[in-house]
Amino acid sequence: MHDVARQILFSTVIDMSISDDLSPTLAAPTLRPARADDLVAVEQLLTASQLPLDGVREALPGFIVAEVGADIVGVAGLEVCCDNALLRSVAVRDAWRSQGLGRALVTRTIADAEARGINALYLLTTTADRYFPTFGFRTIAREAVPEDIRATAEFREACPASATVMCRECASGA
Repeated sequence: MHDVARQILFSTVIDMSISDDLSPTLAAPTLRPARADDLVAVEQLLTASQLPLDGVREALPGFIVAEVGADIVGVAGLEVCCDNALLRSVAVRDAWRSQGLGRALVTRTIADAEARGINALYLLTTTADRYFPTFGFRTIAREAVPEDIRATAEFREACPASATVMCRECASGA
């Protein structure tokens, strides 16, 4: 009887390890540049996170996505404007929050900005003004934002005037 119980237990463990239900929790997200065919999934994730879609289609080539299998589970955008850039559209699917994925996306986007020689990154937020200082962002006045950033759809139309404006100097731009 002992051998039969051990065989059933072993069989159950094997079945569980290959179950489709467990595979998302076992797979680590892969970060990669967004492609044109990611647009619908990116827009769905942003909508679920209550973030604006204004200008996403045009800025998509500067976005990074986090992918598990064929699913996009996170996104962060870099909208380049001359010598500066807007960090935008940072969103992580609910099931993947509090696991460091947002931090990985923002860190990768900052590294991409620095590699491109961007002077400074700007962002607008209504909910994460305590999160972004951990990356070196500081709150600034709206009037201190360069015209190229103020001309973006996100700055002009998508985010409310009450949004906190933040800036981070880039190592390459210093």
